[in-house]
Amino acid sequence: MTNHMKAGRQASPGTGGALCLTGCFSAMYIIPAALSLLLLGSCGQAENGYANNGPQEFPIYTIQQAPTTLKVQYPASLEGQQNIEIRPKIDGYIREILVDEGAVVKKGQVLFVIDAPQYEQEVRTATAAIQSAEAEVSAAKLQVSNLTPLVKKEIITATALEAAQYNLKAKEAVLSQARASLANAHTNIGYTRIVSPVDGVVGTIPNKIGSLVSPSAPQALTMVSNIRNIYAYFSFDEKEFLAFTAKYKGQSIQEKLQQMPAVSLVLPDGTNYPEQGHVETVNGMIDRSTGAISFRATFPNPAGIIRSGGSATLEIPMNLSSALLLPQKATFEMQGRKMVYVVAADGMVKSREVHVMDIGTGDSYVVESGLQAGDKVVAEGMGNLKDSLLIKPVPAKPLAQQ
Repeated sequence: MTNHMKAGRQASPGTGGALCLTGCFSAMYIIPAALSLLLLGSCGQAENGYANNGPQEFPIYTIQQAPTTLKVQYPASLEGQQNIEIRPKIDGYIREILVDEGAVVKKGQVLFVIDAPQYEQEVRTATAAIQSAEAEVSAAKLQVSNLTPLVKKEIITATALEAAQYNLKAKEAVLSQARASLANAHTNIGYTRIVSPVDGVVGTIPNKIGSLVSPSAPQALTMVSNIRNIYAYFSFDEKEFLAFTAKYKGQSIQEKLQQMPAVSLVLPDGTNYPEQGHVETVNGMIDRSTGAISFRATFPNPAGIIRSGGSATLEIPMNLSSALLLPQKATFEMQGRKMVYVVAADGMVKSREVHVMDIGTGDSYVVESGLQAGDKVVAEGMGNLKDSLLIKPVPAKPLAQQ
């Protein structure tokens, strides 16, 4: 009996071990299966936009129809009202340079002095010639005066008197020529002092004191720019020009220009020029090489901020009575197409292609097609979205506050 009991006791551990192994293996299979089901469930929720707390929030913008003003931009080149090359009228060496580059000068202010002693000599020569001619004229007059009574008394013939009178006229002509030479010499002396023809700003001065200058030299002494007003030159292509002629009323181009709104400038640093301008002239011909026609707008420049030769961006306002505005940051690119995520009533998003005008309104686009008033689009965070994803829409800030 004791042996049977021992045998039974020995058998018990074996049976218990078999049962334990069977239970453990069953648990090992059951637990991973449960985990798999949990993971699949959570993945399904994630794919539909659910996290632990439900769909993720995204700001939504409702497309609205409203009046707006577009600003059509054109590159513009800037020129002063007058750009005058300063050139010498005589040959000579520069004796003095009385202004510096960039100096603001007044009309009549002396800029350069040319050393030309030959013209001073011409003055002296012409003065002496005048004195000599005056003496000869006096002598000829005296001769005529002496011969006149002799002719009356028939002591000499009238021919002798006529010869004396002709001689007087010749001497007077010589005197006139001498006086003209003196005036010319004085004019040349005046040309040694080169003055500014207008109020303006001095440009580059390539020559130095002692340089030989000439009227025929290819390079000017400098340029003076009158920048009281600035001309901004920009171009329309033929299509834009035809649209311009159709849009504005008037029998002539000049009348149509008068109907255009005031225009503005954006300077190269991105700042807005404080003065507004007006488009005043149109070139008479279209450039065959570019297909463009040039316009000129004039801007006041009282502070002299703009200098001749610069560049800027000219903006022409375009008023739209009704436009669909779309925030630029609500769009994304896909294979060269502009896309948005449209939100359905149940919160499901779907991508949609939109077409917008090439002209922007700051941070917004004007929609041409693809959306209509009342459509709701995701305003930001498109990188976290995909089609058929469920989201929780929340209102985005109005465009003016973004």
